[in-house]
Amino acid sequence: KSKKAASQRQLAWVFDLNKCIGCQTCSVACKVLWTEEEKPGTEQMWWMTVNTQPGRGTPRDWEKMGGGYNGSKPQLGHLPTSEEFGGGWDYNYDEVLRGGKGRSVHLTRKNDLPRATDGARWGPNWDEDEGGGEWPNPYYFYLPRLCNHCSLPACVEACPNDAMFKRKEDGLVLRDEDKCLGAQKCSQACPYKKIYFNKMRNVSQHCIGCFPRIEKGVAPACVRQCPGRAAWIGFLDDESSPVSRLINEWKVALPLHPEFGTHPNVYYVPPLAPAPLNPDGSANERDSRIPPGYLESLFGTDVHRALDTLKQELAKKRVDFLEVEKQKMHQEITDAGLDPNSAEFDTVEDAFDLQNVQAARRRLDRALKMHQGSKEQKVAEEKKPKTEEEIRADERAKVVKEWTKQDNGSPSAAGTRLFTAEQIGKMPYKEWVDAGKPRATK
Repeated sequence: KSKKAASQRQLAWVFDLNKCIGCQTCSVACKVLWTEEEKPGTEQMWWMTVNTQPGRGTPRDWEKMGGGYNGSKPQLGHLPTSEEFGGGWDYNYDEVLRGGKGRSVHLTRKNDLPRATDGARWGPNWDEDEGGGEWPNPYYFYLPRLCNHCSLPACVEACPNDAMFKRKEDGLVLRDEDKCLGAQKCSQACPYKKIYFNKMRNVSQHCIGCFPRIEKGVAPACVRQCPGRAAWIGFLDDESSPVSRLINEWKVALPLHPEFGTHPNVYYVPPLAPAPLNPDGSANERDSRIPPGYLESLFGTDVHRALDTLKQELAKKRVDFLEVEKQKMHQEITDAGLDPNSAEFDTVEDAFDLQNVQAARRRLDRALKMHQGSKEQKVAEEKKPKTEEEIRADERAKVVKEWTKQDNGSPSAAGTRLFTAEQIGKMPYKEWVDAGKPRATK
């Protein structure tokens, strides 16, 4: 490790790609704070970007531009152009709406950036939400990117004027703009291509890790403003930090393109994905919609172990959640005065066996609704006045019950009656009356 790239402690970022929703809040927070238009020469700069993967990113096709190290020496790659970075653009409303040129008029570049005859050709988030895969199994995820504040920064080694350095107290990669002469060797050497050039000031510029905020104990804007709480920052040697635990203990946060050899300090929890669908529409639970080979191309071979760990922990949480939900539903059944083990609720148990809480809830609600409907119908029937026929039937049933009881107590009693209890039970009411209802005996 170079002495000028050494640090005593190292800050690191972790982005959970399962939580990032691509809202660009981090990008805008960074832009407003550091590279807003009022600062000359920064219009094109987006120190923080969130791109859709798979995608070409910004600068366009940055992964193919080279840089990093060749052995122990920094390797100069392609210097991104303004066109490859892209930039903000605005619609030429007058031409489109009032010029009468139809589809021949497209977007035009904003501010003083070079214009193309067919309008803007690229931007910081040009291929948003395009992704990859074939229907019915498309996929994409979001990838936040900023300066990696690498432990072995090729940009620091490549700078011919010693303008770049790592801060000893936190490992942030910074530059002394008074020393920078605009050689742009840092941008060529950076394999992540997150260094921009300020043409107005003739200096290179990049993410500074919000060090003025860090010095006050405040998280960088990209982390602090994240609405999905997908971003974390902390020291690698702080064992109590979630960042340290995710990276060093649980080993589920991985660097992007570790093969570049710069030891980046921005880490990512790789994305899980829904199961792909088979031709018949069923889910293929054995595979992932995101090809494992693609994730390996981004995060290296350790991504498979990290994904396995994530799946195992998720399964544990699912079991705990299922048990809690199962107890809740059983309590609802008991509160309704029903037996949770009755056949009426077997389908609820079946749904839990399939680990499908939503299905269990739907089945329970349906069963409880049916039970409630039956209960209400029964109450309504009890309150309904009886017809004359029902009153007569109750009267006859009472006699039959009484005679049956007598017959069971004294079998010889049946022989003293004109009719047996069984005959009375089958006899139509009119015939029973005609036979002499009061006559209980011969």
